[in-house]
Amino acid sequence: MPKFVLKTKIYATPDVCFNLARSIDLHLDTMKHTGERAIAGVTTGLIGLNETVTWKAKHFGVMMKLTSKITACEIPVLFTDEMVTGPFKMMIHQHVFEQKAGYTLMTDEFTYESPLGILGKLADALFLRKYMQELIEHRNQVIKQKAEAYAK
Repeated sequence: MPKFVLKTKIYATPDVCFNLARSIDLHLDTMKHTGERAIAGVTTGLIGLNETVTWKAKHFGVMMKLTSKITACEIPVLFTDEMVTGPFKMMIHQHVFEQKAGYTLMTDEFTYESPLGILGKLADALFLRKYMQELIEHRNQVIKQKAEAYAK
């Protein structure tokens, strides 16, 4: 099961970072290149505990739908979103926000399992893990830019 952890140092408070990370609007802004849209559940504003959102986007030339649910939420420390339905066998994304001396350390722990058995494992090794990590790294850089601009 592929898993990666990303750490992003943000010069803003945890509450600002936390709210940007769970903003549907910011997520859509960061995924414009995929044509992503929020089509069901919470489709704008901030998503919270036990709420869902269904995303529709094009990845690898294929239109896909994915529904996520917020399964844990401790404001402004952490939240976890888990795939309910979608292209993966399983997907869990935990977001943690730690106050440090003058900045917030935002940690993303992303775990997923590809479908299609050995073909899915091959896709992970060849391109999927890297693709997913780059998507989240891009998103985190936008969160960092917006949070630090807000903090000024």
